Amino acid sequence: MLSFNWPRGVGLLATLFMLSACSGGNHQDLKDFIAETKRRPAGNIEPLPPFVPYQSFSYSAMTERSPFDPPVEDLNQLVLGKKSNIKPDLSREKEFLEGFNIASLNMVGTLEQGGTLWVLINDGEGGIHRVKQGNFLGKNYGRIVATSSRQIDIIEIVPNGADGWVERPKVLQIAEKE
Repeated sequence: MLSFNWPRGVGLLATLFMLSACSGGNHQDLKDFIAETKRRPAGNIEPLPPFVPYQSFSYSAMTERSPFDPPVEDLNQLVLGKKSNIKPDLSREKEFLEGFNIASLNMVGTLEQGGTLWVLINDGEGGIHRVKQGNFLGKNYGRIVATSSRQIDIIEIVPNGADGWVERPKVLQIAEKE
């Protein structure tokens, strides 16, 4: 006895219906489109760029000092035990601008009052502060050694990586308006 499976039968009838819909008609619009496309002139294809062969690089600095090693002068100082007397004064009271990274500080102007040239520093958080030669700023024990109307010269004391300290010059110039 044959049994009719309704879902399978309905699916088979729907497939037959869709196939019969595609077979009817002559599809003249499709044929016209294909013919028009074939009539168009073929485009020119640009030639491939010339092949440039790879030229290898010969590393000839194998016998040189590694860029990750300290320079010979520093090695001699470490071996011979020569150390500089440079170190920050940790006993003095820190000034307010020493709590800021020096990269966030900007010189915005100057004032002259009583023969003293004061430099105006923007701390990056909306505050403007007056400093003069001898004041400290920045987290690396930066001391102002010279001031002018266009810039201030600072000497920072930073660790040298070998249990010592080294002085590093820094300049803050007046911020130009764009």
